[in-house]
Amino acid sequence: MLGHVLEALTGTGLATAAGLNAYIPLLIIGLLSRYTDLITLPGTWAWLDNGWVLSILFVLLAIEFVADKIPAVDTVNDVVQTFIRPTAGGMAFAAGSGSETITVENPADLFTQKLWIPIAIGVIISLTVHGAKATARPVMNVATVGVAAPVVSTAEDATSTGLSLIAIIVPILIIVCLIVMIWLFFRWRKRRRQRRLDRTNTIALPPLR
Repeated sequence: MLGHVLEALTGTGLATAAGLNAYIPLLIIGLLSRYTDLITLPGTWAWLDNGWVLSILFVLLAIEFVADKIPAVDTVNDVVQTFIRPTAGGMAFAAGSGSETITVENPADLFTQKLWIPIAIGVIISLTVHGAKATARPVMNVATVGVAAPVVSTAEDATSTGLSLIAIIVPILIIVCLIVMIWLFFRWRKRRRQRRLDRTNTIALPPLR
């Protein structure tokens, strides 16, 4: 039972990471499978550690890394990534949850045979995270005149990397990571609503005479 939970947490962490950056979790899965014993990909996903695939992912990551840090361009990039990130999330969930890792030796049949199930779960998770990211970024850009774009993007890349590594090495910690991320998002939304309310009240006040 615990093994199944850990598999689900591994997939969830990787899919969440893909919602922030489509290529980081796939690249980490491939690199760790190719050069370490931390993860062994099942036959269905063994192509992820192919040298050519890793090279292509690295190039795509480099393009994403630059585009996501330029105000206005990052918004266009988010529109394009609406299709890419959920797809990557589905792949990352299925590949990660169906792999042998240092915490899981025998992946459940649910994640290795019924392939559409983990892919569908990963797509939903990544799409949700991507939606939150794509909604928040334009607001931050307007509020900071674009200054926030490179800072927030770098933080998202770091979070995606951290989530990917934690999901594979210590998947139980994904629970804590998700709680923190959800809390931060709703805290940001609450502060945004409060600022809008304050502006509305300020405009509504009659001028002093």
